Amino acid sequence: MTNDSGNTLLALLTGAAIGAGIGILYAPDKGTKTRKRIKKKAMETTDDLTSRISHAKEELTKTAEAKKVDFEQKLEDTISNMSYKADDIISALEKKLADLKNKNAQLQK
Repeated sequence: MTNDSGNTLLALLTGAAIGAGIGILYAPDKGTKTRKRIKKKAMETTDDLTSRISHAKEELTKTAEAKKVDFEQKLEDTISNMSYKADDIISALEKKLADLKNKNAQLQK
């Protein structure tokens, strides 16, 4: 879940809770009945938010785990690629060193 959709969801839930609370307060029921309805609605909202937060946490965990695996694979590929390049560089340096030794040997004669 992205940050923008999470903020939108939170704003919608907050608006719905406020709207429901105002609607209940202006309802023509007795005070005890109204308080029970408010309490019930608050519990439902709490349960809904808990469920949504749990779901978001699971989704973030899955995404983080997938990104971790992807990163580890890319890192392994990069290290492997660098190893081949290092071997090529070492071979080129060894060839240059051999050429320099030959030139030095010719100059020593």
